[in-house]
Amino acid sequence: MPPPTIAFDAMGGEFAPTEIVRGAARLSLESDLDIILVGDAPKLSALLGETRHNAERIAVHHAPRSDSPTASLPSTSLFEAASLVAEGRADALVTAGDTGALLHACLRTMRLLPGVEKAALAAVYPTELRRGAKDDPFSLILDVGANHEATGEDLLTFALMGTTYARVISRNPVPRVALLSSGAGAEWEHPAILEAEAEIRRLPDVEYLGLTEGHLIPKGSADVIVTSGIVGAVATRMLEGVTQTVLDLARYAYQERLSWRLGLTMVAGFLRQLKRLTDWEEYGGAPLLGFDKVVIRADRRSHARAITNAGKVAAKAVAHQIPRAIAERLAPPEPQLVAEG
Repeated sequence: MPPPTIAFDAMGGEFAPTEIVRGAARLSLESDLDIILVGDAPKLSALLGETRHNAERIAVHHAPRSDSPTASLPSTSLFEAASLVAEGRADALVTAGDTGALLHACLRTMRLLPGVEKAALAAVYPTELRRGAKDDPFSLILDVGANHEATGEDLLTFALMGTTYARVISRNPVPRVALLSSGAGAEWEHPAILEAEAEIRRLPDVEYLGLTEGHLIPKGSADVIVTSGIVGAVATRMLEGVTQTVLDLARYAYQERLSWRLGLTMVAGFLRQLKRLTDWEEYGGAPLLGFDKVVIRADRRSHARAITNAGKVAAKAVAHQIPRAIAERLAPPEPQLVAEG
């Protein structure tokens, strides 16, 4: 089987196209993947000329520039990259661009899997516990921004897609699932959460832990945390902000007083581990689940290292045929034939 081809939206993200090109160039040297950089061809070619790369592994596909990533999708690099994947000219899409534009582009070019009404954007968050045969140190949270609201049926679908991803990628045979809760009590929960909870409890191949609150996510008791998009987006940003605050306070304390500096020296190993575990650039990107193609979204602030790792995540998802695995998980059971006696 030939190596996968990854289409990069080279113009998406705060540091595009420079960091996207650098990340893709590094990936061409570290893997046997084929890479298509989609965007302003003259600019991308000039950047490649300044960056060490494997020219046999990288191609440039021109997409005219658009000042509006959502109003004129046919002329954007994101839409062009999504089209290449939808047409089978590439196997996966990687972008650090806008989530709304990504969803729009995928809806315009790809197909939702049977049984999926809404796609779900996932995020990975590092935790204390490790999971699966590969000892992955993160939980999968979805949806974190593809949709504002979700019905009980949507949340059930998110749980099925998330557990399939965890089972295949982390080799976690029985993922533990929790629904993100407000913590105010069942009588205050959204009806969709209660509806989804009743259905998830019936799933035979997952361990349902019940409702969980945002501050418990870092403990890692749940492998897959299911929520609606707006709640998931807020929760992940708050968790990310708390971690950064801890690191910033430690840096300030180190500079401020000798006694604090001595104390921080004693816990330097812990702080290094915290920074490593919570470094989102190390995880690269997370999947947009529910489409018939592999789609990986990197953080909008991604630098080259994150883009390289996002490409590796995409390649792994292609190799494990994630869309096919999800489609099989969502397929209704075949009716049992009863022999006539």
